[in-house]
Amino acid sequence: MAAISSVQGIKGVGPKRAAVLAEAGIRTLGDLYDCFPRRYLDRTRIRKIGELRDGETVTVVGTVSDTRLEKGGRGGSRFRATVVDGSGQLDLTWFRGVHYFSKSIESGDTVAVHGKVSFFGRRPGMQHPDYDRLGRQGDDERREGPGDDELYRTGAIIPIYPTTEAMKQAGLNSGALRTIVHRAFRDLPPAFEEHLDRETLQSNGLMPIDEAYRQIHFPDSADALERARYRMKWSELFFYQLFFALRRAEERRGPASVRFDHSGAMTASLHERLPFAMTGAQKQAVREIYRDLRSGRQMNRLLQGDVGSGKTLVAQFAMALAADNGVQAAFMAPTEILAFQHYLGMKRSLEPLGLRVALLTGKQGKKERQALLDSIGSGAVQIVVGTHAIIEGAVQFHNLGLAVIDEQHRFGVLQRKALQDKAGNPHVLLMTATPIPRTLTMGVYGDLDVSVLDEMPAGRTPIRTRLCREEDKQRLYGVLRDEVSQGRQAYIVYPLVEESEKLDLKAAAESYEQLQAEVFPDLRLGLIHGQLAAADKESVMDAFRRGEIDILVGTTVIEVGVDVPNATVMVIEHAERFGISQLHQLRGRVGRGVHRSSCFLVYSKLSGDARERLQAIESTTDGFRLSEIDLRIRGAGNLLGREQSGTVSGLRIADLLADAGIMRSARQAAFDLVRRDGRLEEPAHARIRAYYYGHFRRRVELAEVG
Repeated sequence: MAAISSVQGIKGVGPKRAAVLAEAGIRTLGDLYDCFPRRYLDRTRIRKIGELRDGETVTVVGTVSDTRLEKGGRGGSRFRATVVDGSGQLDLTWFRGVHYFSKSIESGDTVAVHGKVSFFGRRPGMQHPDYDRLGRQGDDERREGPGDDELYRTGAIIPIYPTTEAMKQAGLNSGALRTIVHRAFRDLPPAFEEHLDRETLQSNGLMPIDEAYRQIHFPDSADALERARYRMKWSELFFYQLFFALRRAEERRGPASVRFDHSGAMTASLHERLPFAMTGAQKQAVREIYRDLRSGRQMNRLLQGDVGSGKTLVAQFAMALAADNGVQAAFMAPTEILAFQHYLGMKRSLEPLGLRVALLTGKQGKKERQALLDSIGSGAVQIVVGTHAIIEGAVQFHNLGLAVIDEQHRFGVLQRKALQDKAGNPHVLLMTATPIPRTLTMGVYGDLDVSVLDEMPAGRTPIRTRLCREEDKQRLYGVLRDEVSQGRQAYIVYPLVEESEKLDLKAAAESYEQLQAEVFPDLRLGLIHGQLAAADKESVMDAFRRGEIDILVGTTVIEVGVDVPNATVMVIEHAERFGISQLHQLRGRVGRGVHRSSCFLVYSKLSGDARERLQAIESTTDGFRLSEIDLRIRGAGNLLGREQSGTVSGLRIADLLADAGIMRSARQAAFDLVRRDGRLEEPAHARIRAYYYGHFRRRVELAEVG
C-alpha cells in the first residue's frame, strides 16, 4: 500500500475523533482499511415482521415506534422497544445493559435488529437482539456518501462496523465510520501492495488484494463479498500457518536433543505393575511419544484429553523412559495442590521401580529446600515435581532431558520457556485437560505434534448433571445423605476468585462450620483450601481417600488431580461464578468408579452468559463439545501471543472455529511452500517473505516459546 498517513487527514476526523479512534487501534489509514465490517445487511435477506416464524433467527429493519423502561421486582428492570415495518410489530426486550439501551434507542430511530424470534401471544419478539441504528430523526443529512436509509432503499449491502462506547459518544457510530471509510477511499485512493505470489493466487482461486479490500468495504454483490472475505481469511490463516511451518523447519535444523535409545527395566516394570488395561488411545500416545524421544530431534508434543482420560499415566511412561536413558525429568503444575497430588501419585507409581521423586514448591523450609536442590543438582533425584518454583534460578538440574508441563495454558509463555532453558535442548511434553476443539488444534498448536486421548478408561460411569436453585438445597442435602448412607462420599465446592479471595475463603470456611453444626452434625466433614499448610492438605486428602471423611468441603483446589473413585456426588455452590472449563474439571472429580455419579450446579440467579454456561454443562459431558461452546461465548484468546483468554483472537477476520476448511487449505499451502523453500529465499517468494518478516512476524513474536 502507498505511504500510510494518519486518519486525521480524512475530512471529518479532527483531533478529538482521532484520539478516540487511536484508543480503538485505528491510527493510520492502513488501520482503518483493516477495520473490517463485523456484519452486513443484505436487503434480499431481510425479513418482514409479518412473515416471522417462532424460533427462527433473522434480521429485521424497521422504525422504533415506542420505548419504555420498566422497573421489576428485587431491584431488577428491563428496557422494551417496539419496531414496526408496515407489516407488523416486533417487541424487543433487554434485561442487561438497561441503562445503556434506554439512552441509545429512541422513538423514530431506523434500526436493524438481529436475533431469535419468540412469540408471546400473537406478537413476535426478540430478547437481547443485536441492533444497529441506521438513522435517527434530525441526523445530519449533509454527510458525503450514501446514508443507510438510501442504501437500504436501493437494496445495497450495508457494512456494519464494530464500534466502542467511546466511539459512539464521539459520534462515531457504524454509519459515521462507514462515511469515513468512504471518504478515505475517495480522497486518498489506496494502492494495496499484493503480498502473495501469482502462483499462490491462481492455484487457490484468490481475489487480488486491492479488489478484496474494496469489495469487503463496498461489496458489489453477495458473491463478490464472499470471495473478498475468503481471500482475507485465507491470507491471514496462511501467514499464521507459515509461521508454524518455518518454526518447525528451524527446529529440525537446530541442535539435537538427547536420543532415548531404548526401553528398559523402568518402563517394563511400570507396565507390568498396572492394575488395569490401558486404553487404545493411551497406547497410541505412548507410541507417538516414544517415537519422538528416539528420533534425536527435540520433541514438542501436546497431549490433550478430556477429564479422566489418563494423561498422567502417559506422562509417567515418558518419564520412566527418561530414567531408563539416564536423564532427569521435570513435571511442572500450576498450583501447589495440583503439584502435590501429582507428587503423591508418582511416588505410588514410580518409587517402587527404584526412582526417586521429589516435590519442589515455594513454601518449603530453607533447610529442606537446600537438601532437595543438592539432590536435584547431583542427579540423585530422577523426577522433580513442582510448581513454578522449578524455574527459579537456584534450581539446577544434573541432566534434564524431559520437561512435562501440566495444564500448560495456565502458564505464561515466558514461564514455559524458563523451564526449557534449564537444559540445552530438552524434550517437551505439554499436557492439557481443557480439550481444544479438533478444528482448532492446527490453528493454535500448528508447530506442535498433537496426541489426543479420546477414550475413557473402562469402568467409568456417566455423570448425571442437574441445575439446582438455591432454595432447593434442602432436597439436595437429602441426596447427599442418601449417598453417604450407602457408603459413598461427596464434594461441596465453593468459588474462589482472585478479586475476592479473602471473602470467598471466609465464606467457604463459615459454610463448612454451618454444614457440620446444623445440616450434617452426624456425618464426618473435612475442609480443604489453598491457605492450608502442605502437610494439612496431605492429611485431609489422605483421610478422604481412606473413607474417613464423608463430605469434603473446599474451594477450587480440588479442581484437578484428585482421584477418589468412591466419591459419587459433586455439589458446586454459586455455579454461575464458574467458567465452563472449571465446571467441567470439577465435575470430573466424580464418576471415577463403578457407582453412578451426580453433579449439582447450585445457582441463585441466572442471566446471559451464566445461563448459557450452566445449560451447556448440563447438556453434555463431552469436553471437546464444551470447549467449542466456551470458545463461542468467551472468544479464542490471543492464541499466539501473551493473552490466553478473552475476546481478542489475534485474527482480524478469520474465525478459528468456523473457518476450519479455509484453515486446512491455507495450512497445506504454507507447509508445501516451506518444504520447497525452507527459508523463503527463492525470488518467486520475495513478496511473501517481505510481508511475513516486515508485518506479520511481529504479531506472533511470543509464539516461539508457546
